[in-house]
Amino acid sequence: MRHLPDYGDKQMRTVYLNGEYVAENEAKVSIFDRGFLMADGVYEVTTVLDGKLIDFDGHAVRLQRSLAELGMENPISKDDLLEVHRELVRINEIDQGMIYLQITRGAPDDRDFAYPPEDTPQTIVLFTQNKPGLADSPAAQKGIKVISIEDQRWARRDIKTVQLLYPSMGKMMAKAAGCDDAWMVEDGHVTEGTSNNAYIIKGNTIITRHLGNEILHGITRAAVLRFAKEAQMTVEERSFTIGEAQDADEAFITSASTFVMPVVEVDGAAVGTGAVGPVATRLREIYLEESRKVAV
Repeated sequence: MRHLPDYGDKQMRTVYLNGEYVAENEAKVSIFDRGFLMADGVYEVTTVLDGKLIDFDGHAVRLQRSLAELGMENPISKDDLLEVHRELVRINEIDQGMIYLQITRGAPDDRDFAYPPEDTPQTIVLFTQNKPGLADSPAAQKGIKVISIEDQRWARRDIKTVQLLYPSMGKMMAKAAGCDDAWMVEDGHVTEGTSNNAYIIKGNTIITRHLGNEILHGITRAAVLRFAKEAQMTVEERSFTIGEAQDADEAFITSASTFVMPVVEVDGAAVGTGAVGPVATRLREIYLEESRKVAV
């Protein structure tokens, strides 16, 4: 006998699927969808603060780039995409949280390594995640601890694909070690965190890996570095080692969901004083303040 899910008192979200707004338990995608079978899809996560979208334009531009790099069309215009985001925020009454967007190459009639015919309809999904208190996360006050792991991902990390198995494994490795996240290391140098960009601070200099195929071109990263330069801080875009991180004055990560999050320990060694430092704290304040001003 087939058992239907018991949602109890849980309030059902409204999600967006292929042009329709539907209850989350009614949203269905084909088992032949290439996002499911091949990880043949891209995604974006846009933060919502005070009911408005943070860095929407940046996410829309990166989405277009990711699709183009995979030879996919964009099935929705930027204006329509903005309207969908706003409608989901309104319907689901999101004050602080996130909107997840995923576009795949669609669902052909059967599984095949070859791409389906060009007229195969793509799959587009958006859903909200309600995160009250996101901007006031207690973790930002105490900082997080990270471990280092070997970077075993594919070479095109600049494309924001749904191939997230190894980053997920990295999160679990960190959890098993009693830490919060993992920094991935390749050829002796840090690439990035499992779902974030990585930084160290030495004196008045912020050091973070240069852009390339090895890391995701973070939207929050771009904004934070811009704000840092406007605040007369020195930014050095180069790779750094775990040893440099352990010897740094401060360290932090950035992402759409964590904003600027201080790192106080790397592989068991305290960074700086082992407490949240003033530079990362100030950068977080600046990012939240400036981003809220231009949120849509």
